[in-house]
Amino acid sequence: MAKPNDEGGAQTPEEFAREELRGKREAAGLTQEGLGERIFATGAYVGMMESGRRRLRPEIAKLIDRELNTGDYFFRLARAFKSKHSEYFANAAELEGLATAIYEYAPTLVPGLLQTEAYARAVIRATSPTALKERVDALVAARTERARLLSDPEAPEMWIVLHEAVLRTAVGGPEVMAAQLRQIASYAHAHRILVQVVPFTAGAHGAVGSMMAIMQFAEAPDVAYTEGPYAGQLLDYPALVQRHWKSYDLARAAALSPEVSLTLVESVAEEYATCVRT
Repeated sequence: MAKPNDEGGAQTPEEFAREELRGKREAAGLTQEGLGERIFATGAYVGMMESGRRRLRPEIAKLIDRELNTGDYFFRLARAFKSKHSEYFANAAELEGLATAIYEYAPTLVPGLLQTEAYARAVIRATSPTALKERVDALVAARTERARLLSDPEAPEMWIVLHEAVLRTAVGGPEVMAAQLRQIASYAHAHRILVQVVPFTAGAHGAVGSMMAIMQFAEAPDVAYTEGPYAGQLLDYPALVQRHWKSYDLARAAALSPEVSLTLVESVAEEYATCVRT
């Protein structure tokens, strides 16, 4: 039987793990700062795991098991919490919700946070043409659920730089693209995001060909995330993060102004809509 939580409901596995981490840490006579030092993290990071603001990751759980002498207890708990997202993206998805600001450059596809359900489905189906419908549905739901962040009053500041190829690649067909670009424009008009477009005429620039996102946090260093086919990487080494900042700034410098960019997004959306009507 599930153990009741403080609100009287059944305790979730995640709540159980957080309680176990706190209990076993205290039993070992360690503060959050003390455990953090031993696992090459900060006390704030340990506190975030214990409060549920950070996921207990398998690689961190191994270090905790070693320091608390708990065998593979926390490692097994961490492995039990399967993310809704691809394994390589799970940690980045977690950080999105903690960031105070997100700066992203997209060379070919609309960033996942901004995708409509129809656009996300077209992308996922294109990359997994033989996947079962249930699997595709689950991936689409996980991706579009991230967009709830944009309706949160405490959502991070978001500055998105798109290459014009993102607008011109007809993912899902004209109707899907018209709706997708209109949604991006609506976010911009509502002041939820700032959008710039790097036009084809800009030629090569500092971020050409590479997707990147840089996340800032209130009490932690910046983190960069890059992604290719079926693989992604979180980078927190300061020198590498700084190089990604430089690439992002060069892309932003090559882009049209936010006002002109928004006009272009809406113009291309209307082109797609015209194709649908005719």
